[in-house]
Amino acid sequence: MKQDVILVLDCGATNVRAIAVNRQGKIVARAAVANASEIAAENNAWHQWSLDAIIQRLADCCHTLAAELAGCRVRGITVTTFGVDGALVDENGQLLYPVISWKCPRTAEVMQKIDRFLPQQRLQEISGVGAFGFNTLYKLVWMKENHPQLLEQAHAWLFISSLINHRLTGEFTTDLTMAGTSQMLDIHQRDFSPEILQATGLPRWLFPRLVEAGELIGTLQPDAAALLGIPPGIPVISAGHDTQFALFGAGAEQDEPVLSSGTWEILMVRSNRVNTSLLSHYAGSTCELDSQPGLYNPGMQWLASGVLEWVRKLLWTPQTPWQTLIEEARLIPEGAEGVKMHCELLTNQNAGWQGVTLNATRGHFYRAALEGLSEQLAQICKRWRKSATLKPQSF
Repeated sequence: MKQDVILVLDCGATNVRAIAVNRQGKIVARAAVANASEIAAENNAWHQWSLDAIIQRLADCCHTLAAELAGCRVRGITVTTFGVDGALVDENGQLLYPVISWKCPRTAEVMQKIDRFLPQQRLQEISGVGAFGFNTLYKLVWMKENHPQLLEQAHAWLFISSLINHRLTGEFTTDLTMAGTSQMLDIHQRDFSPEILQATGLPRWLFPRLVEAGELIGTLQPDAAALLGIPPGIPVISAGHDTQFALFGAGAEQDEPVLSSGTWEILMVRSNRVNTSLLSHYAGSTCELDSQPGLYNPGMQWLASGVLEWVRKLLWTPQTPWQTLIEEARLIPEGAEGVKMHCELLTNQNAGWQGVTLNATRGHFYRAALEGLSEQLAQICKRWRKSATLKPQSF
Protein backbone atom coordinates (compact mmCIF):
# COMPACT_ATOMS: atom_id res chain seq x y z
CA MET A 1 0.00 0.00 0.00
CA LYS A 2 1.39 3.40 -0.98
CA GLN A 3 2.04 5.85 1.83
CA ASP A 4 0.94 9.48 1.58
CA VAL A 5 3.69 12.11 1.43
CA ILE A 6 4.11 15.83 0.96
CA LEU A 7 6.88 16.81 -1.44
CA VAL A 8 8.89 19.76 -0.14
CA LEU A 9 10.87 21.72 -2.73
CA ASP A 10 13.49 23.56 -0.71
CA CYS A 11 15.58 26.24 -2.42
CA GLY A 12 18.44 27.26 -0.15
CA ALA A 13 21.30 29.58 -0.93
CA THR A 14 23.80 26.71 -0.79
CA ASN A 15 21.73 23.67 -1.74
CA VAL A 16 18.47 22.87 -3.51
CA ARG A 17 16.54 19.88 -2.17
CA ALA A 18 13.48 17.73 -2.79
CA ILE A 19 12.23 16.03 0.38
CA ALA A 20 9.30 13.63 0.76
CA VAL A 21 7.71 13.75 4.22
CA ASN A 22 5.02 11.35 5.45
CA ARG A 23 2.00 12.04 7.67
CA GLN A 24 4.07 11.42 10.80
CA GLY A 25 6.59 14.08 9.78
CA LYS A 26 9.26 11.52 8.95
CA ILE A 27 11.51 12.02 5.93
CA VAL A 28 10.86 9.20 3.48
CA ALA A 29 13.29 10.30 0.76
CA ARG A 30 15.51 13.24 -0.05
CA ALA A 31 17.89 14.48 -2.72
CA ALA A 32 20.05 17.60 -2.94
CA VAL A 33 22.25 19.43 -5.42
CA ALA A 34 24.45 22.48 -4.96
CA ASN A 35 23.00 25.92 -5.57
CA ALA A 36 24.93 29.10 -6.35
CA SER A 37 24.30 32.65 -7.48
CA GLU A 38 25.75 34.00 -10.72
CA ILE A 39 27.75 37.08 -11.61
CA ALA A 40 25.61 39.76 -13.25
CA ALA A 41 26.49 40.74 -16.83
CA GLU A 42 26.15 44.44 -15.95
CA ASN A 43 28.77 44.42 -13.21
CA ASN A 44 31.10 41.62 -12.14
CA ALA A 45 30.72 42.66 -8.49
CA TRP A 46 26.96 42.04 -8.59
CA HIS A 47 25.19 38.75 -7.87
CA GLN A 48 21.94 37.36 -9.25
CA TRP A 49 20.02 34.08 -9.31
CA SER A 50 19.03 32.15 -12.41
CA LEU A 51 15.43 31.09 -11.89
CA ASP A 52 15.67 28.60 -14.78
CA ALA A 53 18.73 27.00 -13.16
CA ILE A 54 16.96 26.74 -9.79
CA ILE A 55 13.88 25.14 -11.38
CA GLN A 56 16.09 22.65 -13.21
CA ARG A 57 17.95 21.79 -10.01
CA LEU A 58 14.65 21.12 -8.26
CA ALA A 59 13.61 18.93 -11.20
CA ASP A 60 16.90 17.02 -11.02
CA CYS A 61 16.28 16.32 -7.33
CA CYS A 62 12.77 15.06 -8.07
CA HIS A 63 14.06 12.71 -10.78
CA THR A 64 16.66 11.39 -8.32
CA LEU A 65 13.79 10.47 -6.01
CA ALA A 66 11.70 8.85 -8.75
CA ALA A 67 12.24 5.25 -7.63
CA GLU A 68 11.46 6.04 -3.98
CA LEU A 69 8.44 8.17 -4.87
CA ALA A 70 7.03 5.29 -6.92
CA GLY A 71 6.01 3.70 -3.63
CA CYS A 72 4.33 6.88 -2.41
CA ARG A 73 1.24 8.93 -3.15
CA VAL A 74 2.21 12.61 -3.39
CA ARG A 75 -0.73 14.40 -1.78
CA GLY A 76 0.71 17.90 -1.97
CA ILE A 77 3.71 20.02 -2.93
CA THR A 78 5.09 22.95 -0.99
CA VAL A 79 7.95 25.35 -1.72
CA THR A 80 10.24 26.96 0.83
CA THR A 81 13.11 29.33 0.03
CA PHE A 82 15.45 31.93 1.49
CA GLY A 83 13.83 35.32 2.05
CA VAL A 84 13.82 38.84 0.54
CA ASP A 85 14.82 38.01 -3.07
CA GLY A 86 12.39 38.16 -5.97
CA ALA A 87 11.73 39.82 -9.32
CA LEU A 88 9.37 41.96 -11.38
CA VAL A 89 7.36 39.87 -13.85
CA ASP A 90 4.98 40.48 -16.74
CA GLU A 91 1.41 39.17 -17.06
CA ASN A 92 2.80 35.76 -18.13
CA GLY A 93 5.11 35.52 -15.13
CA GLN A 94 8.22 36.11 -17.22
CA LEU A 95 11.04 37.96 -15.51
CA LEU A 96 11.53 41.58 -16.57
CA TYR A 97 14.88 41.69 -14.75
CA PRO A 98 17.04 39.00 -13.11
CA VAL A 99 16.53 38.01 -9.47
CA ILE A 100 18.96 40.18 -7.49
CA SER A 101 20.72 38.02 -4.88
CA TRP A 102 20.93 38.93 -1.22
CA LYS A 103 24.71 38.70 -1.76
CA CYS A 104 24.65 41.64 -4.18
CA PRO A 105 26.13 44.93 -2.90
CA ARG A 106 24.23 47.18 -5.32
CA THR A 107 21.49 48.00 -2.79
CA ALA A 108 23.81 48.95 0.10
CA GLU A 109 23.74 52.62 -0.89
CA VAL A 110 19.93 52.60 -0.97
CA MET A 111 19.88 51.40 2.63
CA GLN A 112 22.34 54.09 3.68
CA LYS A 113 20.10 56.79 2.19
CA ILE A 114 16.69 55.34 3.10
CA ASP A 115 16.11 58.07 5.69
CA ARG A 116 15.11 60.39 2.84
CA PHE A 117 11.90 58.33 2.73
CA LEU A 118 11.47 57.12 6.31
CA PRO A 119 13.92 56.83 9.24
CA GLN A 120 15.29 53.33 9.78
CA GLN A 121 13.86 53.29 13.27
CA ARG A 122 10.38 53.95 11.91
CA LEU A 123 10.80 51.30 9.21
CA GLN A 124 11.66 48.69 11.82
CA GLU A 125 8.89 49.85 14.14
CA ILE A 126 6.34 49.22 11.38
CA SER A 127 7.82 46.16 9.68
CA GLY A 128 9.87 44.53 12.44
CA VAL A 129 12.67 43.89 9.93
CA GLY A 130 16.10 45.30 10.72
CA ALA A 131 18.45 47.31 8.52
CA PHE A 132 19.99 44.72 6.21
CA GLY A 133 21.32 45.87 2.84
CA PHE A 134 19.57 43.07 0.97
CA ASN A 135 16.01 43.87 2.12
CA THR A 136 13.36 43.68 -0.59
CA LEU A 137 12.45 47.32 0.02
CA TYR A 138 15.92 48.44 -1.07
CA LYS A 139 15.80 46.23 -4.17
CA LEU A 140 12.54 47.83 -5.30
CA VAL A 141 13.75 51.36 -4.57
CA TRP A 142 16.90 50.54 -6.57
CA MET A 143 14.74 49.30 -9.45
CA LYS A 144 12.58 52.44 -9.25
CA GLU A 145 15.63 54.67 -9.46
CA ASN A 146 17.61 52.71 -12.04
CA HIS A 147 14.97 50.98 -14.21
CA PRO A 148 11.74 52.95 -13.70
CA GLN A 149 10.32 51.72 -17.01
CA LEU A 150 10.31 48.15 -15.69
CA LEU A 151 8.13 49.12 -12.74
CA GLU A 152 5.71 50.70 -15.21
CA GLN A 153 5.68 47.52 -17.35
CA ALA A 154 5.44 45.09 -14.42
CA HIS A 155 2.38 43.03 -13.73
CA ALA A 156 3.67 42.01 -10.28
CA TRP A 157 6.58 41.54 -7.93
CA LEU A 158 7.01 37.89 -6.97
CA PHE A 159 9.24 36.68 -4.16
CA ILE A 160 11.41 33.73 -5.15
CA SER A 161 9.07 31.18 -3.53
CA SER A 162 6.17 32.70 -5.50
CA LEU A 163 8.23 32.66 -8.70
CA ILE A 164 8.62 28.90 -8.26
CA ASN A 165 4.97 28.50 -7.28
CA HIS A 166 3.94 30.39 -10.43
CA ARG A 167 6.01 28.00 -12.54
CA LEU A 168 4.20 25.12 -10.85
CA THR A 169 0.64 26.46 -10.92
CA GLY A 170 0.41 29.57 -13.12
CA GLU A 171 -0.97 31.47 -10.10
CA PHE A 172 0.27 34.89 -8.93
CA THR A 173 0.53 34.89 -5.13
CA THR A 174 2.58 36.33 -2.29
CA ASP A 175 3.66 33.96 0.48
CA LEU A 176 2.96 35.92 3.65
CA THR A 177 6.04 34.68 5.49
CA MET A 178 8.17 35.86 2.55
CA ALA A 179 6.51 39.28 2.60
CA GLY A 180 7.39 39.35 6.30
CA THR A 181 11.09 39.49 5.37
CA SER A 182 10.69 42.45 2.99
CA GLN A 183 10.69 45.46 5.36
CA MET A 184 7.50 46.56 3.60
CA LEU A 185 4.86 44.88 5.76
CA ASP A 186 2.95 46.29 8.69
CA ILE A 187 3.82 43.35 10.88
CA HIS A 188 0.88 43.89 13.23
CA GLN A 189 -1.65 44.10 10.38
CA ARG A 190 -0.13 41.21 8.36
CA ASP A 191 -0.37 43.31 5.19
CA PHE A 192 1.79 45.71 3.22
CA SER A 193 2.23 49.02 5.01
CA PRO A 194 0.49 51.99 3.34
CA GLU A 195 2.93 54.32 5.12
CA ILE A 196 6.04 52.56 3.79
CA LEU A 197 4.66 52.15 0.26
CA GLN A 198 3.48 55.75 0.07
CA ALA A 199 6.80 57.11 1.38
CA THR A 200 8.83 55.14 -1.16
CA GLY A 201 6.39 55.52 -4.07
CA LEU A 202 5.79 51.79 -4.50
CA PRO A 203 2.27 50.75 -5.59
CA ARG A 204 0.31 48.16 -3.59
CA TRP A 205 -0.90 46.47 -6.79
CA LEU A 206 2.62 45.13 -7.40
CA PHE A 207 1.99 42.46 -4.77
CA PRO A 208 -0.53 39.70 -5.62
CA ARG A 209 -2.89 38.10 -3.13
CA LEU A 210 -1.35 37.15 0.18
CA VAL A 211 -1.48 33.47 1.11
CA GLU A 212 -0.94 32.11 4.59
CA ALA A 213 1.29 29.13 5.25
CA GLY A 214 -0.80 26.01 4.65
CA GLU A 215 -3.16 27.75 2.21
CA LEU A 216 -3.85 26.27 -1.23
CA ILE A 217 -2.18 28.16 -4.08
CA GLY A 218 -3.31 26.03 -7.02
CA THR A 219 -2.60 22.69 -8.66
CA LEU A 220 0.44 21.35 -10.45
CA GLN A 221 0.14 22.11 -14.16
CA PRO A 222 0.98 19.51 -16.85
CA ASP A 223 4.16 21.19 -18.14
CA ALA A 224 5.58 21.58 -14.63
CA ALA A 225 4.53 18.02 -13.76
CA ALA A 226 6.38 16.69 -16.80
CA LEU A 227 9.50 18.62 -15.80
CA LEU A 228 9.42 17.27 -12.23
CA GLY A 229 8.41 13.77 -13.31
CA ILE A 230 5.34 13.56 -11.08
CA PRO A 231 1.58 13.50 -11.90
CA PRO A 232 -0.26 16.76 -12.68
CA GLY A 233 -3.14 18.07 -10.58
CA ILE A 234 -1.39 17.72 -7.21
CA PRO A 235 -2.30 20.57 -4.80
CA VAL A 236 0.45 23.16 -4.30
CA ILE A 237 0.41 24.59 -0.76
CA SER A 238 2.03 27.79 0.52
CA ALA A 239 4.99 27.47 2.91
CA GLY A 240 7.24 30.45 2.15
CA HIS A 241 10.31 31.52 4.09
CA ASP A 242 12.54 28.67 5.21
CA THR A 243 13.16 30.17 8.66
CA GLN A 244 9.48 30.02 9.60
CA PHE A 245 9.33 26.52 8.10
CA ALA A 246 12.26 25.52 10.36
CA LEU A 247 10.78 27.11 13.48
CA PHE A 248 7.48 25.31 12.98
CA GLY A 249 9.18 22.03 12.09
CA ALA A 250 11.41 22.21 15.19
CA GLY A 251 8.28 21.88 17.32
CA ALA A 252 9.27 24.92 19.38
CA GLU A 253 6.82 26.07 22.01
CA GLN A 254 6.03 29.75 22.44
CA ASP A 255 8.96 31.77 23.86
CA GLU A 256 11.33 28.83 23.40
CA PRO A 257 14.47 29.96 21.51
CA VAL A 258 15.47 28.14 18.32
CA LEU A 259 18.82 28.47 16.56
CA SER A 260 18.43 27.89 12.82
CA SER A 261 21.92 27.35 11.47
CA GLY A 262 22.74 27.44 7.78
CA THR A 263 24.20 29.96 5.36
CA TRP A 264 22.66 32.42 7.82
CA GLU A 265 22.38 31.74 11.52
CA ILE A 266 19.13 32.96 13.03
CA LEU A 267 18.21 32.91 16.71
CA MET A 268 14.44 33.38 17.05
CA VAL A 269 11.41 32.63 19.18
CA ARG A 270 7.73 32.19 18.39
CA SER A 271 6.00 34.81 20.49
CA ASN A 272 2.54 36.35 20.77
CA ARG A 273 4.08 39.71 21.60
CA VAL A 274 6.82 41.99 20.31
CA ASN A 275 7.71 45.61 20.95
CA THR A 276 9.03 46.62 17.53
CA SER A 277 9.84 50.16 18.70
CA LEU A 278 12.71 48.75 20.80
CA LEU A 279 14.21 46.49 18.14
CA SER A 280 16.37 49.13 16.43
CA HIS A 281 18.39 49.54 19.64
CA TYR A 282 19.89 46.08 19.09
CA ALA A 283 22.21 45.56 16.11
CA GLY A 284 21.26 42.50 14.07
CA SER A 285 17.73 42.40 15.47
CA THR A 286 14.74 41.62 13.33
CA CYS A 287 11.19 40.34 13.60
CA GLU A 288 9.37 38.30 10.99
CA LEU A 289 5.86 36.92 10.75
CA ASP A 290 5.37 33.44 12.13
CA SER A 291 3.68 30.80 10.00
CA GLN A 292 0.76 30.89 12.46
CA PRO A 293 -1.44 34.02 12.57
CA GLY A 294 -1.13 35.85 15.88
CA LEU A 295 2.51 34.92 16.42
CA TYR A 296 5.72 36.84 15.70
CA ASN A 297 9.33 35.73 15.33
CA PRO A 298 11.63 38.29 16.99
CA GLY A 299 15.30 37.43 16.93
CA MET A 300 18.81 38.11 15.72
CA GLN A 301 20.45 37.05 12.46
CA TRP A 302 23.97 37.00 11.05
CA LEU A 303 25.99 35.36 8.29
CA ALA A 304 27.31 32.01 9.52
CA SER A 305 28.19 29.02 7.33
CA GLY A 306 28.21 31.46 4.41
CA VAL A 307 31.52 32.64 5.90
CA LEU A 308 32.84 29.08 6.04
CA GLU A 309 31.69 28.38 2.48
CA TRP A 310 33.58 31.48 1.32
CA VAL A 311 36.76 30.38 3.17
CA ARG A 312 36.54 26.92 1.59
CA LYS A 313 36.11 28.38 -1.88
CA LEU A 314 38.95 30.86 -1.30
CA LEU A 315 41.56 28.51 0.16
CA TRP A 316 40.49 25.03 -0.96
CA THR A 317 37.84 24.23 -3.57
CA PRO A 318 34.04 24.24 -3.24
CA GLN A 319 34.15 20.43 -3.56
CA THR A 320 36.70 19.85 -0.77
CA PRO A 321 35.12 17.67 1.97
CA TRP A 322 34.44 19.64 5.15
CA GLN A 323 36.29 17.02 7.15
CA THR A 324 39.50 18.03 5.36
CA LEU A 325 39.11 21.61 6.60
CA ILE A 326 38.23 20.43 10.10
CA GLU A 327 41.31 18.19 10.32
CA GLU A 328 43.62 21.01 9.19
CA ALA A 329 42.04 23.35 11.76
CA ARG A 330 42.39 20.66 14.45
CA LEU A 331 46.17 20.80 14.05
CA ILE A 332 46.15 24.47 15.08
CA PRO A 333 46.05 25.22 18.84
CA GLU A 334 43.15 27.08 20.44
CA GLY A 335 43.44 30.79 19.69
CA ALA A 336 44.88 30.04 16.24
CA GLU A 337 48.26 31.39 17.39
CA GLY A 338 46.97 34.95 17.37
CA VAL A 339 45.06 34.84 14.08
CA LYS A 340 41.57 36.25 14.61
CA MET A 341 38.65 36.72 12.26
CA HIS A 342 35.84 39.26 12.41
CA CYS A 343 33.11 37.47 10.49
CA GLU A 344 30.65 40.27 9.64
CA LEU A 345 31.54 40.15 5.95
CA LEU A 346 28.33 41.83 4.77
CA THR A 347 27.99 44.51 7.43
CA ASN A 348 31.46 45.57 8.59
CA GLN A 349 34.13 47.09 6.35
CA ASN A 350 36.78 46.01 8.88
CA ALA A 351 35.75 42.34 8.76
CA GLY A 352 38.35 39.72 7.96
CA TRP A 353 41.49 38.29 9.51
CA GLN A 354 43.90 39.99 11.91
CA GLY A 355 47.13 38.85 13.50
CA VAL A 356 48.32 37.12 10.32
CA THR A 357 52.03 36.28 10.08
CA LEU A 358 54.17 34.49 7.51
CA ASN A 359 53.71 31.34 9.59
CA ALA A 360 49.94 31.30 9.06
CA THR A 361 48.47 28.41 7.09
CA ARG A 362 45.01 27.93 5.68
CA GLY A 363 44.31 25.83 8.78
CA HIS A 364 44.89 28.97 10.85
CA PHE A 365 42.39 30.89 8.70
CA TYR A 366 39.70 28.23 8.99
CA ARG A 367 40.19 27.78 12.75
CA ALA A 368 40.01 31.55 13.19
CA ALA A 369 36.74 31.58 11.24
CA LEU A 370 35.26 28.84 13.45
CA GLU A 371 36.38 30.61 16.62
CA GLY A 372 35.16 33.96 15.30
CA LEU A 373 31.69 32.60 14.57
CA SER A 374 31.56 30.91 18.00
CA GLU A 375 32.49 34.16 19.73
CA GLN A 376 29.92 36.02 17.64
CA LEU A 377 27.20 33.59 18.74
CA ALA A 378 28.24 34.02 22.39
CA GLN A 379 28.04 37.81 22.09
CA ILE A 380 24.63 37.65 20.41
CA CYS A 381 23.30 35.38 23.15
CA LYS A 382 24.55 37.90 25.73
CA ARG A 383 22.85 40.72 23.81
CA TRP A 384 19.67 38.63 23.61
CA ARG A 385 19.56 38.17 27.40
CA LYS A 386 19.80 41.94 27.93
CA SER A 387 17.04 42.74 25.45
CA ALA A 388 13.62 43.10 27.06
CA THR A 389 11.90 42.86 23.69
CA LEU A 390 13.70 39.69 22.59
CA LYS A 391 14.20 37.83 25.86
CA PRO A 392 12.24 34.58 25.92
CA GLN A 393 10.83 33.12 29.12
CA SER A 394 13.27 30.20 28.88
CA PHE A 395 16.82 30.48 27.58
